[in-house]
Formats: sequence, structure tokens, C-alpha cells
Amino acid sequence: MGGKYAAWEAGEITPEAVLAHKAPTEGFLCPLAANKYGIDFREFEIKDYDKALSLFHVTRPADAPAIDVTQVPEHMEDQVRSIQYTFPKAFFDMETIKTSLVFSVGSEPVPSLRMIERHYFKGELQRSYDFTFGFCIPGSTNSWEAVYPVPQMSAAQKEDMLNCPHETASDSFYFVGDTLIMHNKASYAYSG
Repeated sequence: MGGKYAAWEAGEITPEAVLAHKAPTEGFLCPLAANKYGIDFREFEIKDYDKALSLFHVTRPADAPAIDVTQVPEHMEDQVRSIQYTFPKAFFDMETIKTSLVFSVGSEPVPSLRMIERHYFKGELQRSYDFTFGFCIPGSTNSWEAVYPVPQMSAAQKEDMLNCPHETASDSFYFVGDTLIMHNKASYAYSG
């Protein structure tokens, strides 16, 4: 393969390496085909934990087949693993966020699934999250919930984020052991 995934092929994209990133990655650090465990995201929700208010919710029908990454044209790979969110301005007044993820696993056991998420604003690291899910049974459907505080920001910081849509961004890295199997990106805008 080589080229843009040479560092991944050489085993250089480890949890420690992504935890050292101070800015968003220029592109994706592994190919779609790196997901040899067949992990497939089925449902995702972001909520205001204290008010139980859903900010974003997406789900696929239970009978929908998993995405066959071998059928995704190369020119669409970035779209498959990128998302743009728009949240209300009230997001900044929330104290705690809850995320819920439902995912299925292919025919191979997953010894330990780890997600590292790095959040940036105007290219500078703002916050980092590191979650470990643990062992996943082959052919299983699993749920994963995380509750975490919304970082405190000054009025000027909030205003800056409101006025700079999609300059807030994140990289989400998924590892099995020290092997990167998925890398997704998101950008965020706030309105209202």
C-alpha cells in the first residue's frame, strides 16, 4: 500500500503517538480496510446528561447490512468517516454530556477496544478523552456510554467558537491493542 498510510503500515501509529498530537491530523492515518474486526457503528447519540435532551441521534435499521468497505470508492473514503455537527448555542451552558454508541463486531474476537478522541479549536488541542471498552465477543452487538463534563470556557472563547463554524474539530482513533483499526473525523458548529 505505502504512500499516505506508510506510517500505519510500519506500526508507527500507536496510542502513544496519537496522544502526542497537538493539532488535527492532515488526513486519515489508516485505510478503511484496517478495520479487520468488522466493527460497525449502528447507533450514536449525544445528550445533555442533566436534562436528558438529545442533541444528535443517528441509527441504522437492525436489518441493515454492515458497510462493505471494499466497495467504497477511494474518492469517497474521506466522506465515509467524516461528519459535521451543528449544535445549539445552549451547548456551552451544559455541564455534562453523555454519548451512547451501539456497535457490532464481525467474526473475530476483539481483545480490547480503545478509543482516543482529541478535540481542537483553530488547530490547537483543547481536550483529550481516552476510553477502553475491553473484550468484544465475535458476532456481538455492544453498547458503550460515556459521561463527561463540558469544558469551562470564557464568554470570549464561546463567542469565538460561535463565530468560527467548523474550526472546532476532532480526531477519533480506535485501537485494538496497539493497532489502529479506524480513524474518524468530525467538525462542529454552534448556532442560535
